[in-house]
Amino acid sequence: MKYLVIILLALFASCNKGVKDEVSIHEETTILQEGSKMTSETLSNQNIVKVVDYNALAPLLAKQNDTTYVVNFWATWCKPCIKELPAFEKLGKTYISDKVKVILVSLDFPDKLTSQVLPFIEKNQIESDVILLDDADANSWIPAIDETWSGAIPATIIYNKNKRTFYERSFTYQELEKEVKSIL
Repeated sequence: MKYLVIILLALFASCNKGVKDEVSIHEETTILQEGSKMTSETLSNQNIVKVVDYNALAPLLAKQNDTTYVVNFWATWCKPCIKELPAFEKLGKTYISDKVKVILVSLDFPDKLTSQVLPFIEKNQIESDVILLDDADANSWIPAIDETWSGAIPATIIYNKNKRTFYERSFTYQELEKEVKSIL
């Protein structure tokens, strides 16, 4: 009952005040809608899960600065993805001073955000940035990410302003670290 009241209050508040960019989640999960897209979610551990379409994701895949980006495409239902996530978390923590940033792009369905994605992130203490890609036009965005990508996951892009590599495979920590070192 408390959950329902929170959702209804949040929906009424968003209708009256416009779109909110972020919602704090403590004991309950609240979702605000902007048209058909969900807005950002803040977990109790301060992670933010942004629900975006490909047009909003694209700039994150082409930044030209001094940071090396490791962008992993995964889903909570993908066993190889789940198996390799600790390697990405460890990499992000180990190489933070070397300006390496890990971004985890979930390909779960948006309606699974509160029932699967957020609990998974909290349970596994994911600290990397998490984005949920909500774009049904996969035939457009998959080849835009990489021409060789079949759409299978896990898939990873490692890039910086000088080099970009794409991998349609799983990684161990040692393999991932080797690939990142080759770009640093």
